[in-house]
Amino acid sequence: METINIICVDDQQEVLDSVMRDLRPLTPYVRLEEASSVEDCMELINQIDDDGDHIAIIISDQVMPGGNGTDLLGQVTSDRRFGKTRKVLLTGQATHADTINAINDGQIDNYVEKPWQQERLLTIVKRLLTLYILDAGLDHTEYMPVLDHETLFKKLR
Repeated sequence: METINIICVDDQQEVLDSVMRDLRPLTPYVRLEEASSVEDCMELINQIDDDGDHIAIIISDQVMPGGNGTDLLGQVTSDRRFGKTRKVLLTGQATHADTINAINDGQIDNYVEKPWQQERLLTIVKRLLTLYILDAGLDHTEYMPVLDHETLFKKLR
């Protein structure tokens, strides 16, 4: 089984803890990583890539010291190594302009407002994980318990 990573980025540890807790049902199949800044995330991304592992999803806050989520997701989008990586902006402080930039420059796959509902976040992440696995050409059968079956069957038809 390939090592698939989901990275959560937020400068508030209590938010990171909540996201990690909400995504815990995925941990038998994916590795959850956390970063507290854009710089930490970029270091982590490079380390994971150097190890030859997959970065399926990045979930980022918008407002952080030293950079924002839109810039981070834009950097990931412009890096060819991560062309299949899915991106989520999870924030309560993005302006209308931030949101437009995240969509246009960061090419985000989803926007989730804080506070979020655990089930909704998990549903979004499962759908994006399914899309990543299929787009990356990985054997989806190994991940069936955590995939979004509706998305899977639509893509496989």
